[in-house]
Amino acid sequence: MVAAEAVKSKQTTYSIDDAMDILLEKLDEAIDDMENGRVQPVDEAWDEIDQI
Repeated sequence: MVAAEAVKSKQTTYSIDDAMDILLEKLDEAIDDMENGRVQPVDEAWDEIDQI
């Protein structure tokens, strides 16, 4: 998970290129999940969020 890795680093600032790299990697992961049927219905997602 890229975002978790970024948070763990001691780096306190990120360039726009760093941010774009993270966003594009997340988008690639999401597309891969969709293509392989690894999706969660929106109702289940909201139920999970409500439990937090």
